[in-house]
Amino acid sequence: MEQIISYFETIPAVHRSLILVGGITFFWILEGIVPLFNGGYDKWKHSLPNFFFTLTTIVINFPLAFLLLKTSDWAVINDFGIINWLPTMPLWAYVFLGVALLDLIGAYTAHLVEHKVKPLWMVHLVHHTDHNVDTTTANRHHPLESVIRYVFTLLGVFIVGAPIGIIMLYQSLSVVLSQFNHANIKLPKGVDKALSYVLISPDMHKVHHHYVLPYTDSNYGNIFSWWDRLFGTFMHLDRDKIIYGVDTFPDEVANGKISSLLKYPFAGYRKPTTDITED
Repeated sequence: MEQIISYFETIPAVHRSLILVGGITFFWILEGIVPLFNGGYDKWKHSLPNFFFTLTTIVINFPLAFLLLKTSDWAVINDFGIINWLPTMPLWAYVFLGVALLDLIGAYTAHLVEHKVKPLWMVHLVHHTDHNVDTTTANRHHPLESVIRYVFTLLGVFIVGAPIGIIMLYQSLSVVLSQFNHANIKLPKGVDKALSYVLISPDMHKVHHHYVLPYTDSNYGNIFSWWDRLFGTFMHLDRDKIIYGVDTFPDEVANGKISSLLKYPFAGYRKPTTDITED
């Protein structure tokens, strides 16, 4: 564990890039071998806006990374934050708790708030208007959302008091797990269900991308699934019944255009037209 944390404390930028690109490449290939939904769309054309938003996320996060480092250094030096206030524990427990709490604040809470606050939902809408969810969808976030998510991550670092090694480990796991649970892959149902008791599995997250409420407002987690179960936001829907998109923004052509997606945060809010629970 010491070697792992030591590595992530000084992880080179090229290695972080390899994690991002390598994950997309791996799951892209896997989607062709065991797809959940077969064909029906031009995968390369579909990926273009998603790759565009991946690039904008990188561009936005890169210059802001120093704030994470400065906040982390301050917390460690001043012995501030949850994991620094707890009794001495084994390194593995310290790391595990740090990653879990960052996942709670930086991912689960951020995602929940984006769904509950209307202006933030209009920003997050870009992510949900993908009609063919696959591994590239994981990074389909409007530039404004990249800033919002960054603020929550920074808040998490401050509250948790995480050192930079744990932060980099968390972010690396977050990238790969997000690519995994968005991937258009079909795991055996028993395997997916068993996995979902600990991690956000593909079937569990696909429910969140169903086009109508209440499913859209469920399964907010990114790495660990127990936050949804603990806070009552877990829902199940058979994967064969899932339809991607958002009921109030059904134009698939517009939802595939970068120019349209960039404007969505400034469009008028549309109240969901359907609020049902399907059998």
